[in-house]
Amino acid sequence: MALTLSVMGVVNVTPDSFFPGSRAASTADAITRGRVAFDLGADVVDVGGESTRPGANPVDEADELARVLPVIEALAAHGPVSIDTQKAAVARAAIAAGASIVNDVSATLSDVARELGVGYVAMHRQGTSATMQDNPHYDDVVSEVGSFVTAPSAPWVANPPAPLWLDPGIGFGKTVAHNLSLLAHLESLVAAARALGAGVLLGTSRKRFLADLGHEHLEADDRLEGTIATIALAATAGVAMVRVHDVAAAVRVRELAAPRQGEGVA
Repeated sequence: MALTLSVMGVVNVTPDSFFPGSRAASTADAITRGRVAFDLGADVVDVGGESTRPGANPVDEADELARVLPVIEALAAHGPVSIDTQKAAVARAAIAAGASIVNDVSATLSDVARELGVGYVAMHRQGTSATMQDNPHYDDVVSEVGSFVTAPSAPWVANPPAPLWLDPGIGFGKTVAHNLSLLAHLESLVAAARALGAGVLLGTSRKRFLADLGHEHLEADDRLEGTIATIALAATAGVAMVRVHDVAAAVRVRELAAPRQGEGVA
């Protein structure tokens, strides 16, 4: 597996994503944002039509399709596109429109990705978007997320889609302490994923857990530095891909970390 960190740029065709700077006001705006992300060095552009932030409400399938399909159709000519969805019908329509990866926070669509012969991201989440931050609990978060990655019963273990990425789900049913523990043990999660022929995808960009790690509370607009720090950590731990709102910054971190990656990651 290549050691170079890949960058997935976020394009949210939604009115309620947690980071206001990522919300596209229209189809045309979303397409422009995706093209800019490719120009800035994104390896993949991730298009989503339903927010999965804590407390988010589900989006009707027809509305989600109307949001994402024209954007995917326009961007697929510029580079690899992933569809961020939990719905099989949306995933199928997005692949038909030109997407080549299914990015699935529910970890239920691996059979769809394998059937269609496309890449797949399975994310660990405790609960649903509506409930996941209602007192999340683990006896050992690193062990439990590691078991999610490698469990023999997981559909991506016996017959995996290819390529395959496994996402520990930072901020998805985790406290700040859980998130920090997962980040501290990224190398073990990377090793577990590699044993399956998979990579780890990490999504920390501007997330809530970064808000109170310093001396003052930071809103999403002010969490870039914390995001950069976690991208650097991901690069040196052997993470395969990071999902980010700030593509240019992530690409710069990758360039700075590249010599270190080659030295320290088996």
